[in-house]
Amino acid sequence: MRSLSIVLPLITSACLISAPPAAAQKPKGKDKPKRPDAVGPAIGENKATPISRIKAAKDFKVELLYSVPGVDQGSWVNLCEDPKGRLYVSDQYGGLYRITVPPPGQPLDPKKVEKLSIDIRAVNGMLFFKGALYVGVNDYEAKIPSGVYRITDTNNDDMLDKVELLREFESKGDHGVHAILPAPDGKNLFLISGNGAKPTKWAENSPVPKVYGEDHLLPRMPDGRGFMRDVMGPGGTVYRFDPEGKNFEAYATGFRNIFDGAFNRDGELFTYDADMEYDFNTPWYRPTRICHVVSGAEFGWRNGAGKRPEWYPDNLPPVINIGPGSPTGVTFGYGAKFPAKYQNAFFALDWSWGKLYAVHLEPNGASYKATKEEFLSGAPLPLTDAIIRKEDGAMYFTIGGRRVQSGLYRVTYVGKESTEASGRSDTSGKVKLRHRLESFHGKQDPKTVETTWSHLADPETNIRWAARTSIEHQPLASWSDKALNETDPARQVEALLALARCAGVCPQHRSNGSNTSHKTDEAMRAMLLAALVKLDLAKLPTPQQLTAVRTIEIVLNRFDGCDDSQRQALIAKLDPLFPAATFEQNWLLCETLSYLQDPDAAAKGMALIAKAVTQEEQMEFARSLRMLKAGWTKELRTQQLEWFLKAANYKGGASFDKFIEFIRTDSLATFTDAEKTALAALIEKKPEKKSVIENLGAMFVGRTPKNWTLDELASAAGAGMKNRSHANGKKMFAAAACFTCHRFDNQGGMTGPDLTGAGGRFSPADLLDNIINPSKVINEQFVPSVLTKENGEQVIGVVVNLSGDTVQINTDLTDPNQRVGVDRKQVKSIEPSKVSPMPPMLLSMLTKEEILDLIAYVLSGGDPAHAMFAK
Repeated sequence: MRSLSIVLPLITSACLISAPPAAAQKPKGKDKPKRPDAVGPAIGENKATPISRIKAAKDFKVELLYSVPGVDQGSWVNLCEDPKGRLYVSDQYGGLYRITVPPPGQPLDPKKVEKLSIDIRAVNGMLFFKGALYVGVNDYEAKIPSGVYRITDTNNDDMLDKVELLREFESKGDHGVHAILPAPDGKNLFLISGNGAKPTKWAENSPVPKVYGEDHLLPRMPDGRGFMRDVMGPGGTVYRFDPEGKNFEAYATGFRNIFDGAFNRDGELFTYDADMEYDFNTPWYRPTRICHVVSGAEFGWRNGAGKRPEWYPDNLPPVINIGPGSPTGVTFGYGAKFPAKYQNAFFALDWSWGKLYAVHLEPNGASYKATKEEFLSGAPLPLTDAIIRKEDGAMYFTIGGRRVQSGLYRVTYVGKESTEASGRSDTSGKVKLRHRLESFHGKQDPKTVETTWSHLADPETNIRWAARTSIEHQPLASWSDKALNETDPARQVEALLALARCAGVCPQHRSNGSNTSHKTDEAMRAMLLAALVKLDLAKLPTPQQLTAVRTIEIVLNRFDGCDDSQRQALIAKLDPLFPAATFEQNWLLCETLSYLQDPDAAAKGMALIAKAVTQEEQMEFARSLRMLKAGWTKELRTQQLEWFLKAANYKGGASFDKFIEFIRTDSLATFTDAEKTALAALIEKKPEKKSVIENLGAMFVGRTPKNWTLDELASAAGAGMKNRSHANGKKMFAAAACFTCHRFDNQGGMTGPDLTGAGGRFSPADLLDNIINPSKVINEQFVPSVLTKENGEQVIGVVVNLSGDTVQINTDLTDPNQRVGVDRKQVKSIEPSKVSPMPPMLLSMLTKEEILDLIAYVLSGGDPAHAMFAK
């Protein structure tokens, strides 16, 4: 048999660092050539990323108006327009600047950039509103308090001169006080804040009910590197406040680090939330995401491994996942002299990957669905903010942040499509129903329960959410009995979730947003668990079953566990359901039964680990089993220890290895002394380091590789895409190392395109062509860059981060945490690679039937009910 390392080259083969060519000679003295403008220099050189390094959508023109002299004017992060059409920009670590914009086609006169002589700094958000400039200050150096300020011109000389602190926030790092937005009612304002801004005192009429909690059934694993390990829920918060700053309402919570937000024409708010790159390839990793921010929303950020998956019933899902990145500014295209498609787009900026996305939103019942398009990109292009200027209908954007080189750019449309103003409105009957339900948020109204109760069973997530949130604002006495005695299971699971959240919080803690250290209400716990056990869980549709089991977890968490008779009743109810048909069901069941010390959970959980094809699924089950003491045998303990030896070769973000270590440490703590003695050698055994391909190689032993051609596979696909195997397709997706780089159905890597929606873009033949000929068309978001240094050395990979003079490059797509730092002053040029980081011949060890199952799995979006799997 030929070596797998030849047949399936390590995925890093196209991402490398190469030495200078033999003929390359470093020029000396005056003969040294000038560095071309293909590189964005560091602060001090005063040259922003040139237009030659920026790619925009067809028929859009990009102009570099101004390269910011960093030593004098800093690194720009925020942008807004004043009533006279002038631009205001802010230095992340300094003051404000006012700019008179030049006509189209002309560069900016440096004399038209004036520094404002006002006592304000570190502005992360700006808005002119009712004759004043409102700013969000996030001062990393604590020279002035972070918070919301109002700045006015008191003597009408066209110069701002009075600074008022309206609300101080305790804030730290990049995750603090950010954008300020005008409310759709024209009367109030909204503040966008990340999870580094400690929640301010909420008004009693806040749409978010003060019943949030950590709600971890098993002990939380904090971030492996200690990042924000002391920061608990509710996380980043969107506030609605009055212009005087007196009344701050919590409008939505559960974000990681939102920097900006924007309302559409119908008054619906959207934001772009950050991922946690340290979590790459863990089951709790959540990509950067576009969120529809509805009244009373909770989006589930919690520290470390506690982030809630988007399918949890006690948080809302995103409209669309974008991928890895660092979200910064957002804006709708309203007022732009662009084609209608882009006027209605939601533009979202990514700082680290240098992408400006056009997100195309479409109404979808009470919320929206979306597709994304790469509108503009560059490398490096640390995008910070963008606006549509009313005066000329152009887009203006800035680059900068973290003391990297800043620049101001303008984007205009030069094509032939109409740029007539588009006034599309998207309000539907379902949206109006949601608004009607939301009108009960933040207040107690006797009509609420009667009006909203029936909507707890609505098939739409956002309607159920609005109804349940309305009920959570009402006195418990007005609806608790109704929840416990409801006969419709669909309504009851939602009502019991609300009751668990509200009854698990003592009244004295409602006033300060904390649900800790309360006295257990044993009577309420007994009634809740009795109602949940009474449900026929096996007959519930999967979403309702997930809600019921998640509610059991919340009851056990908020009511300090259960007594032994309740424990036995829960095991008797849940154990027959485990294992279930879906990963989501097994996630909750394995976790809950491990907490309950079900003696059957060890065997069932280890069987799931052995069967799971993704490291995320394996890791999740191992995380739950780490706290299980009952039901272990020597054989099962051996399997558990052998899995840790295997998992030592799995790759992920910066905290991945520490999370595996945490799971192993907790697991060993459940071993008896006898188990530790009997398995001492295996406990002490060190893992053997293997490559991604070597880890997959065992299933291919004895096979002869085949160089499949597109013609033969496309022909087979044309006649054979029926009666395929979903389970085998997923297995082959893993066997071909696809999960290593590609996200699919909320699992897998982040260094290649998300393939979940591939069925809407590719035919079987097109998908096969992309696999067999990966360099034929390279996805723009993941095109590697070739950095050539002055000495001829080349670094090939993806630019993933910037800091001052250093460009961070990922040169190994199998290891998302791997970085190579390159000094930008030493870079001669940056060019896009013509070679895909995805190697050819990834299908060479698979049979034809296995390949067809893999193709069916991808094109189905992972849906086992797809017609291709029908028998």
